[in-house]
Amino acid sequence: MKPPIIVVLNQVSVATARQLMTALPGSQLYGLVDRTIDVDVSFTNFGDTLRQLYRDGVPIVGLCAAGILIRTLAPILSNTKTEPPVIAIAADGSAVVPLLGGMTGVNDLAEQIAAALNIRPAITTAGKILFNTVLPDPPAGYRIANPEHVKAFIADLIGGASVSLDGDAPWLTASNLTFCTDGKRTITVTNQAIAGSLEQLVYHPTSLVISIDRPTQFNVARWIEVMIDRFDTANLALAVVACIVIPKTLAGAAIIGIGKSLNLPIRLVDSVEWSQDLTVINQDENLTILSATQPIDPNSIGQPQGKLTVVGTGPGSKQWMSPQVRATILAATDLVGYHTYLDLVKDLSVGKECHGSDNRVELDRSRLALDLAASGKNVVVVSSGDPGIFAMAAAVLEVLDKENKPEWQSIDLQINPGISAMQAAAAEIGAPLGHDFCAISLSDILKPWEVVAARIASAAEADFAIAFYNPISSQRSWQLTAAKEILLKSRSSTTPVILARNLGRSGQEVQVITLGELAPESADMRTVILIGSSQTRLIPRADGSYLVYTPRSY
Repeated sequence: MKPPIIVVLNQVSVATARQLMTALPGSQLYGLVDRTIDVDVSFTNFGDTLRQLYRDGVPIVGLCAAGILIRTLAPILSNTKTEPPVIAIAADGSAVVPLLGGMTGVNDLAEQIAAALNIRPAITTAGKILFNTVLPDPPAGYRIANPEHVKAFIADLIGGASVSLDGDAPWLTASNLTFCTDGKRTITVTNQAIAGSLEQLVYHPTSLVISIDRPTQFNVARWIEVMIDRFDTANLALAVVACIVIPKTLAGAAIIGIGKSLNLPIRLVDSVEWSQDLTVINQDENLTILSATQPIDPNSIGQPQGKLTVVGTGPGSKQWMSPQVRATILAATDLVGYHTYLDLVKDLSVGKECHGSDNRVELDRSRLALDLAASGKNVVVVSSGDPGIFAMAAAVLEVLDKENKPEWQSIDLQINPGISAMQAAAAEIGAPLGHDFCAISLSDILKPWEVVAARIASAAEADFAIAFYNPISSQRSWQLTAAKEILLKSRSSTTPVILARNLGRSGQEVQVITLGELAPESADMRTVILIGSSQTRLIPRADGSYLVYTPRSY
């Protein structure tokens, strides 16, 4: 379960919230702006904030009336099997009421909070009240094989059906369930591949580990085929596997992909000594299956597989940040980026290590991110706009390509797209990129001006609409004028030009001028410039403004 967000609406609740935070490691305190101080994150819109947290799968603890939480989240309530826990707490801490997340740990979280407040939680789940356990949501280390049968199974037990226990699980024997030897219903705890039924609930303890013992000789599909065949032959359920263990010296991309395909954590180890407390139950030249007497905590073995995600937050406005990017940042342990870009996600960075740097050290930033991920961290490289357009995705891949350290091979590398500045600029003014277009950076820091000039000339001659990135800076004041002169050789001086500055941020400006009017003082490094093609048109509006579009056909 992710650490919860504690939400308060007034300063009276802050003291209670801080008391709770000591019992909820990793939690953050969100407070309503102008009504609270001494909070981790301030928000202005209660409904939007809560609904976004719910969509992100973040547990919500609201120090407010239960009705407020219910009405706020009602329009987006979804799958009860996956929704995050939601708890209402009286402002003075006198009541704890679990509202949502009965299958995702809300009752356990409510009991944890109530213990910190020295009160009893108002749990209403029938199974929890009667049996002191939540069968749909087994504790860490156990997986239910047939969740589709659990609701009817519990209803039968509440109705008086007898139940027997086949296997061993301390959390079941410590419950209030009364087991007999010949019950009409059975709870089975086993590592065997048993499907279960309406009369039999099956739980798998995660007490097995798969160890890959030799260098990569198969692709991912073949490794998975080997594993599944081995488990089928032994009649073992894959659900009992706690993790896949790989020596760091063997951790190539083909092996790492197995964990993602099977949704199992990868643990990297330095030597074979990690397995000294486990028993080998199946072994050949490719892999070894080891067993423990109790569920295994993967975190007790080696280090996790590192993850590196390069994200694009959009041009500036939080409404342009995708849910995928937001969730990725929230899940990170470390954020790496240009100082200005890290400031844009400050409200999502509480509790994370932030590694800020200057704008011109992209390759150094990439090395740092790769090294952090290789050590087992979940690292996010933060770009504005889209990370693959004149941004950090290419820098990370360049370092990976040219330096290619062995320890980087184990990293789970992903790219999360974002809305680019040229897309945002175009949307603000109409559809100037509605036909063929290209994007060119006017910076000659990473490529010679002769290359830039040749590309501008080719794009102008081919009649592309053009998006200019990095048009000018304090050290580069002449390139925009030079680009204009090249364009005028193939394009009319009346060609529409869009200047979009501070997109999605305070002080946003979007204006339409002509190519003839374009001058160095028109732009800065926070400006993206869109140059129309010969076909780009203006539509006058009643308020004196213009819409700009490029027809889809000539």
